[in-house]
Amino acid sequence: MTKNLFLRDTQAAYITAVGAAYCGDSLELLQQLPNDSVQLVMTSPPFALQRQKEYGNKEQHEYIDWLAKFATLVHQKLRPDGSFVLDLGGSYEKGVPVRSLYNFRIPIRLCDEIGFFLAEDFYWFNPSKLPSPIEWVNKRKIRAKDSVNTVWWFSKTEFPKADISKVLAPYSDRMKKLLNDPEKYYQPKLRPSGHDIGKGFGKNNGGSIPSNLLQISNSESNGQYLDGCKTVSVKQHPARFPTKLPEFFIRFLSDPDDLVVDIFAGSNTTGQVAEAENRRWLSFENNIEYVAASTFRFLTKKNSQEEMQLIYNQICEGKTIDLTKYQLDIQSNITAVVKPGTYVQTSLLD
Repeated sequence: MTKNLFLRDTQAAYITAVGAAYCGDSLELLQQLPNDSVQLVMTSPPFALQRQKEYGNKEQHEYIDWLAKFATLVHQKLRPDGSFVLDLGGSYEKGVPVRSLYNFRIPIRLCDEIGFFLAEDFYWFNPSKLPSPIEWVNKRKIRAKDSVNTVWWFSKTEFPKADISKVLAPYSDRMKKLLNDPEKYYQPKLRPSGHDIGKGFGKNNGGSIPSNLLQISNSESNGQYLDGCKTVSVKQHPARFPTKLPEFFIRFLSDPDDLVVDIFAGSNTTGQVAEAENRRWLSFENNIEYVAASTFRFLTKKNSQEEMQLIYNQICEGKTIDLTKYQLDIQSNITAVVKPGTYVQTSLLD
């Protein structure tokens, strides 16, 4: 049996230079993390829907109790200035065009009973989302399509680590003109609202402060993950969020070398972005096929179909794969398997 990698009691499915992916129950895996060790938990759990999905969503009546068990452990594992970012889709009550309140009851439960603070509420607008629900939008045409997810930013303290200057939005063309010639486009004055905007308004800060409405399309049709799934002929995860969503919060709420964790990793978008942003990361997912396919996010077009198939098969068989062997030296397939008794000295939990 392979000695544990990064978690004390569990074998990793695969490791990279700064991260590790695990297949298992997130409740059990979270318990193995030291308290006060994680800077950011960024995740999108299976939503509470009336119709069961293949990725294992819970029904609305049991959802909040189920999610609260994970949130309780997350609160323990976060650093004092850490954050918990939760992406949740909305839902309708069964059989009627009335919205469920489950995703609004969740922050009340997490704050009142577990001890979180609601640092801010964000809304992810996905303009490419298909019209839904079909019954009320497409057929009867009595509701608008549902295109917004709530993204709750919880914190362990009233003042968590955060730096909005790391996620500034590009200036609009009009703002660029103002910055180039402030006197031509703007005269300092007292606005009707009572805000006194002076000459310093035209200062170039490198970008504008983003709003809590995040417009991010989720329409990726190619990329290394999807290419890998097609190459190896395996099913892609049906509910992936776009890389820009975790990228925003990872940059905003953590620093390089901080530990980022996704407890419902799916295809491991969070781990991919954390690695690109020089954060240490851990991902937990209970479906071994999803875990195996998520390795494609860390490979390139230089990796052959045979290598990708080998990696996928060996993870499904319960072996631990060291992806750095494929990323840096893809000549040898044999050495990429972490052999029984080996130990990785660099710990993600230091």
